[in-house]
Amino acid sequence: DTLSTSSEVIGLRELSNGKSGIVYVHSTGVNQRHEVVIDYVRWVMVRKRDEAAPTRAATVPDLRSAVAVGDLAIPAGLNFSNYNCELAGSKHLWDDYHVGEKIDHVDGMTIEEAEHMMATRLYQNTAEVHFNQYMQNSDSNTGGAQRRLVYGGHVISLARALSFNGLANGVKIAAINAGRHVAPCYAGHTVFAWSEILDKAEIPGRRDVGALRVRLFATKDQPCADFPGATEDGHHPAVILDMDYWLLMGR
Repeated sequence: DTLSTSSEVIGLRELSNGKSGIVYVHSTGVNQRHEVVIDYVRWVMVRKRDEAAPTRAATVPDLRSAVAVGDLAIPAGLNFSNYNCELAGSKHLWDDYHVGEKIDHVDGMTIEEAEHMMATRLYQNTAEVHFNQYMQNSDSNTGGAQRRLVYGGHVISLARALSFNGLANGVKIAAINAGRHVAPCYAGHTVFAWSEILDKAEIPGRRDVGALRVRLFATKDQPCADFPGATEDGHHPAVILDMDYWLLMGR
């Protein structure tokens, strides 16, 4: 398939520092037959060209808190009837998980400078804050001699990979409901992760597969045996990622 994408700006909000703002974007990806293959909203932080320039009134779109189960698309041909749990390395399937269950994914993985910069370029991220130390040293907005920030997509990938220790049979993300990069991450930090089962749903007309709604937390230099996450005042200081998604798993 050949994929192409178009995006529409649907909201703008200046940050309190006056130096940057949040841009809300609705992106749609289609194949060569103009069939929609992915449809999503995201929000990104972007610097202002002129910090002194006045900005328009904030426009924040009203978004659903989660993708409805009826809107989850199961790829054609995906069938779990003969799924082999022994080869997958885990006996736990959709039926074995319970709403409210928390899973410590145990493993930690340390991020090195070279690997996160390589991943950033492979993911086509062109923000130099992730890979250009010369710019970081000379940029007056950083105060000089600042470290390269680990790209958020790299953190998501690590957290998802770590989650297979406990969710090994969750083979496909059907939808992402929400996500937030809570705090920065730098080379040298060790990433840990844990998950909470928020909901579980049957797929209409299917007995071989179900969906789990999972909230995934990633932390830096903080094992997750005591499940550090969101609090009434915000998030635990070690939390770097808070992500809510629907996961397909065999039954």
